[in-house]
Amino acid sequence: MISKLPDAQTSIFAVMTKMANECGAINLAQGFPDFDVAPKLIDRVHHYMQKGMNQYAPMPGVPALREAIAKKIDHTYDVSISPDEVTVTAGATQALFAAITAIVHTGDEVIFFDPAYDCYLPTIQLCGGVPVNINLDKNDFSIPWDEVERKITAKTKLIIINTPHNPSGAILREDDINELERLTRGKEIYVISDEVYEHLIYDGETHSSVLKNAELRKKSVAIYSFGKTFHATGWKMGYTIAPSDLTEEIRKVHQFLVFSVSTATQWALADYLEESDHYEYLPDFFQQKRDVLLRLMEDSRFKPVTCRGTYFQSFSYAAISDRPDREMAEWITKTHGVASIPLSPFYTDHSDNKQIRLCFAKSEETLKQAALKLCQI
Repeated sequence: MISKLPDAQTSIFAVMTKMANECGAINLAQGFPDFDVAPKLIDRVHHYMQKGMNQYAPMPGVPALREAIAKKIDHTYDVSISPDEVTVTAGATQALFAAITAIVHTGDEVIFFDPAYDCYLPTIQLCGGVPVNINLDKNDFSIPWDEVERKITAKTKLIIINTPHNPSGAILREDDINELERLTRGKEIYVISDEVYEHLIYDGETHSSVLKNAELRKKSVAIYSFGKTFHATGWKMGYTIAPSDLTEEIRKVHQFLVFSVSTATQWALADYLEESDHYEYLPDFFQQKRDVLLRLMEDSRFKPVTCRGTYFQSFSYAAISDRPDREMAEWITKTHGVASIPLSPFYTDHSDNKQIRLCFAKSEETLKQAALKLCQI
């Protein structure tokens, strides 16, 4: 059999989590919280299961949830969208797959930025697209817009952005979004904006959603995750927001991937979104965790990279070792009992800047135990 993804390997998240389990290490590798989902949200899921909402949901999503999402977008970004522009998906990764598949045809060029979330490249390849990767600045992970302008050709069909950015924790600002709009103006180039960490943004910064740019909205797909927002990554609940022409094509793919997602959970989320407090507390909540980790690591030999969003904090270990980052992450897991993620697997060219990523969506006690071990290196 000829593989469609001959270079694809087991996800680095799965590899490091398996190693953490085998070694009994503290898992700061894979991005999941070690604290519970809000009891009120659990109760609402149970309520709707008991009420009999256990069969197929409508393919685009339960109308009540799509209406709640539209209200949330209006409340959060002062942007009016129609519930008909919302499609509820089995997590953000499925949303990304459906959106990329809907847009990209054989031979289309797709610009994306490394280090990149690991599903972008294989999905482009499965669609017959031509990946055009551009490395972010290795110091602050900013987009080199002059290089983007040089890489845009008549074959460019899609640009994928991610803010707040996984794995670096960098953010895009309004000037970045405006530059993207300028570079795509008058061209048949679509945009996918991966915004799953929209509420996890710190230091008084605000989230620069592609939805807030009126021109980009006309040709963009914005992608979000309830799993990231409500600490329920295992539920695999996300959604897309896109204009009607793009939404129609996304749903054509979506219906043959999963058709629909958990009915009771959709009804529960519709109720839970009624109170904005359920997500507006998140910046302060996670900034406190980031700051705790940074403070605990002050006496270590690891040097933090600026993090403005997500729940990931990267550290340089260049002053400690010249080992390749994957080897370093494995060594730390096995000998010091803390699992991290090396950044080189997020690069198409496997760039190794001697950095590892830690997830701080953990209890303070977990962070203390992990930092104590890391400070001994």
